[in-house]
Amino acid sequence: MIETTKAIVINTIKYGDTSLITTCYTKKRGVKTYLLRGILKSKKSKKSKIRPAYFQPLMQLNVTANHNNKGNLNSVREVEVLNFYNSIYTNIKKQTIALFLAEIVHYSIREEEQNTALYKYLETSFLWLDTHESVSNFHLLFLLNLTKFLGFYPDTNNKNAFYFDLIEGSFTNHNKPNTVSGANLVQFKKLLGINFDVLHTIDFSASNRQVILTILIQYFELHLGGFKKPKSLAILKSVFN
Repeated sequence: MIETTKAIVINTIKYGDTSLITTCYTKKRGVKTYLLRGILKSKKSKKSKIRPAYFQPLMQLNVTANHNNKGNLNSVREVEVLNFYNSIYTNIKKQTIALFLAEIVHYSIREEEQNTALYKYLETSFLWLDTHESVSNFHLLFLLNLTKFLGFYPDTNNKNAFYFDLIEGSFTNHNKPNTVSGANLVQFKKLLGINFDVLHTIDFSASNRQVILTILIQYFELHLGGFKKPKSLAILKSVFN
């Protein structure tokens, strides 16, 4: 079935000497994986309208592709870049965040089905990242708000309790394994219910940021089977330390 859809690149790997396999989150079909055969051939890449540079992490594309059955590699017929980023690939902080979040999305979202709200969240979040300068806390709020679409956003009904239970995803007055408390809980709660436009008002220190990131990664691990810690996590921590 040939169709055109918006798509966000989340993973690209080399296949053989001349080809790439890229995984995208598409607006119409959820996660789709494409074989870009021969795209790395120097002569072909100069003539082709489909270029390897289009498949960098978080690139926003319009893709015309032949979509096969679930789980199969699909073929791309046409590609155009929809939203050219101005700073994500040139600013070291934003580039590091992009690599990290691409891995997060790759390990978190597996469904080959339409989810327009999730696509819109990814699309607008990455455009926000590109167009704003104060981004040190961006990845933290992105992760927390992503859990809304994955089904385990924190239940805030008992927000004034002394602990946050990472397994239950709720606040409690009972101290159990896998709970957040004390100063760490105070910092964690600063992210609840806010949007990206007020992120610059959150006064996280570098150590606060590392603690909250560790909590959020653990939260994902507890709720998503098969979730892996991103390889770029260590680089991210280094850049924002």
